[in-house]
Amino acid sequence: MLNRLFHLEQNNTTVGRELQAGLTTFAAMAYILAVNPAILANTGMDKGALVTVTALTAAIASGLMALITNYPIALAPGMGINAFFTFTIVLGKGVPWSEALGMVFVNGVIFLALSVTGIREKIIEAIPHALKIAVTCGIGLFIAFIGLKNGGVIVANPATFVSHGNFASGPVALCLFGVILTSILVARRVTGGILIGIAVVTLLGLFVPGEAGRAVTELPTRVVDLPASADPIFFKLTFGFLTDGNALMLALPLILTLLLVDMFDNIGTLIGVTKRAGFLRPDGTLPKAGRALVADSLATLLSALFGTSTVVSYIESAAGVEAGGRTGLTSVTTAVLMLLALFFTPLILIIPAAATAPALVIVGVFMMQSVTEIDMSDFSIAVPAVLTILAIPLTFSIAEGIGLGLIAAALLAIGLAQPKRLPLLGYVIAAVFFAQFFRIWPFR
Repeated sequence: MLNRLFHLEQNNTTVGRELQAGLTTFAAMAYILAVNPAILANTGMDKGALVTVTALTAAIASGLMALITNYPIALAPGMGINAFFTFTIVLGKGVPWSEALGMVFVNGVIFLALSVTGIREKIIEAIPHALKIAVTCGIGLFIAFIGLKNGGVIVANPATFVSHGNFASGPVALCLFGVILTSILVARRVTGGILIGIAVVTLLGLFVPGEAGRAVTELPTRVVDLPASADPIFFKLTFGFLTDGNALMLALPLILTLLLVDMFDNIGTLIGVTKRAGFLRPDGTLPKAGRALVADSLATLLSALFGTSTVVSYIESAAGVEAGGRTGLTSVTTAVLMLLALFFTPLILIIPAAATAPALVIVGVFMMQSVTEIDMSDFSIAVPAVLTILAIPLTFSIAEGIGLGLIAAALLAIGLAQPKRLPLLGYVIAAVFFAQFFRIWPFR
């Protein structure tokens, strides 16, 4: 049955190899079960419910990808997008998390429409390649910055804006140790290195004093339990911004950013993982790309309904591909393991910030590695790219980073008398950001 459903023989693989690959992918991305709730809980959402929803959406979305495309690609709430949801939309713009979920849903509807009509290619082409890379790098710096902040390594300073924390304190020392340990594990290509790093720091936290004399990690009352109820956030999305003109004008750029980041993240992951698996054609096109993007857009709708930020394809799926995964059975295996992990929610909830912070830093480093693809020798390319990379973490906003980069690219193209460097749609998007930044009607 599995052979007929997933075409195992046709893809030169076996059930055993696919199961092993699925376990490998799970080990590489299981950190999201701890990190995603830790980030989204800053919005006031229930952390236990977030653990449940993170696992459920990852499992269902991975299963959808498997059945629609038969690709060994797993999905889960995306890093970077969850930071944008929390720190830009909710905390930065003051949008209630239920309204933010409504924006995620609208983004999913638009993404699905663009995926089935082919318009998505035009939007993607409107953003220069260097800026796409810069957005990825900027988000990487943003995630790493948040990790260092959560771990107490970076703190606020009235004179210098930021400064270093107390390295001698238990939580900060643990965080720094976790960064080095996880770096070593990842550099040695240890499967599940990030997850191992989280586990080791969490265990050490039992013996290291934290605030008020309590240990950094507190023992749970139980190890195995039924999954926490998702009811506090399940189907709690609202759409008040659609009926309020001012709120709608605030929401449009945020939804646009969600859409752009969602598309670029998914397409980049699809190309990277399928290239490793040998699915990419010689001309660079991907078979069943439309189906894959439809699966991604359905996952976005699912995430909003269930109560989390956007679910995306995970680059960690490449670990499973390296282990031999070639079909959707790999993704299904990962999905089943995500569901089993729900019964260990008490263990996930005790993981301290000192343990999840190093994971954020390492993920940020991964995302920054693509900076070598930007041609810094061309000043007209370097300026928008560097502005984007710097602005995303320094303004604490992915949207404003993308906007500044696009505005710079548009003005440089005009100033250099090379307007064709940017498609017409690129100028339109830049104009929207420009109007928002300078509060030009209707953004007053």
